[in-house]
Amino acid sequence: MSDAEKRAAAPGALRLLPWTPEGKPCYLSADSDHSRLSLLADDVEAGQLDSAEQVLGGARAVLADPEAGERAVRFALVRAVESLADTLRIAVTRGARLRAGES
Repeated sequence: MSDAEKRAAAPGALRLLPWTPEGKPCYLSADSDHSRLSLLADDVEAGQLDSAEQVLGGARAVLADPEAGERAVRFALVRAVESLADTLRIAVTRGARLRAGES
């Protein structure tokens, strides 16, 4: 977890959004979890988690195939790494929101 992501996990912090323009973290300051941008972020997170589930199934299939070539294994690994990064970002922001809600 990067320093920026650790700061986002602090109680009362800004929400870490599920996209990274130009590879940089993006944050949201909103009065409500029901703002238009918050709801968009929720939808993007749901899509990322659905994609991660599909990537996991595909990666398992490639790994179970003893005849899968290097390109297939490499592609599956690249996609799995991308999905893992998205999933970790979602976990960080949701964890921060849960802790903020406990206050």
